[in-house]
Amino acid sequence: MGEERAFYREKMEQLLKSLPKHGASDLHLQVQSAPRVRLAGKLRELKAPPLSRGELENYVRSILTEQQSAQLEATGSVDLAYGIKGEGRFRLNAFRQRGSLALAARRVNTAIPTFEELHLPPILKEIASLEHGLVIVSGTTGSGKSTTLAAMVEHINLSRRCHILTIEDPIEYLYANKKAYINQREVGIDVTSFHEAIKYAVRQDPDVLLVGEMRDSETLQFGLAAAETGHLVLSTLHSSTAAQTIGRILDMFPSTEHQQVRHALQFHLRAVVCQRLLPCIREEFSRVPAVEVMLVNPPVKKAIGDGREVELGDCIKAGRTEGMLDFNTSLFELVKDGYVDREVALEVSPNADALEMRFKGILFESGEGGRAV
Repeated sequence: MGEERAFYREKMEQLLKSLPKHGASDLHLQVQSAPRVRLAGKLRELKAPPLSRGELENYVRSILTEQQSAQLEATGSVDLAYGIKGEGRFRLNAFRQRGSLALAARRVNTAIPTFEELHLPPILKEIASLEHGLVIVSGTTGSGKSTTLAAMVEHINLSRRCHILTIEDPIEYLYANKKAYINQREVGIDVTSFHEAIKYAVRQDPDVLLVGEMRDSETLQFGLAAAETGHLVLSTLHSSTAAQTIGRILDMFPSTEHQQVRHALQFHLRAVVCQRLLPCIREEFSRVPAVEVMLVNPPVKKAIGDGREVELGDCIKAGRTEGMLDFNTSLFELVKDGYVDREVALEVSPNADALEMRFKGILFESGEGGRAV
């Protein structure tokens, strides 16, 4: 490495090290702006001078491989994972905006947290213990989907003698073999493309497959096919609710194939977990997840098959005894246990009126017009 590149890499690493130093989750770099970090969900400027175009270009180039630099030039953005010894791993996206480079980096905890540490409901242990089927963890960007999947993989790693294969872009958490035997493939380093990785995945004799993201119809078809042949497939999707997740899946396919896809989901989708991170009012935690959990039981199967996604929310409420969880119940528990401010819960609730009634001691069995219990 040339002296100049080594100099800029050290400067870039100093900025990344500012995340654990300040207890921040994200770093944002932009030309003619001071570096910003995200603390407890809010962006704050660091006490540093604005970055020039040349400085930021050199910072970013110093940590990219030749292949990554070529991708940045060809497509205008590139994802990568970056590790600093003694500091941890970071997930980065470098991208072009207004003709100059910008960068967003997220600190990834190298220690894989447990379900309890993440304040996730116990039913997730049962979902992670499934031996086959498709499980989707959904949410918006930054909702903690990858961390929840990591907790699920580590639970399997600690409890089951099996082969776990992950396909990630990029790798975020590194696993050590425990009861399970784990292989992790990173797109761009271990395999040329995401589709190339999934093409050969089932030939590598996995019991559990983690597919970083259900990004298109080909990936979804692969996940359903792998679930059908006896694999447990874990993946993520950008959607806010279980009903929206089904809609997003169908949107990947032409309308002529929707009924066929519904049929496949009825038989091979096992669970959808949706989550959203909220600011925590306890000093020891910055954010906690509000969670919706849908298990694919007979009423859910029928609603999916009949195209009645609008009824899935009621199916979830009716399935409380099976371990299902709706967002309002999750929000109610977070407020009751002193993790989330009541006003914040009402602000993000999908049905604030029903949640307000819940706070007043009135619970409805299903929907707004349900019977009070």
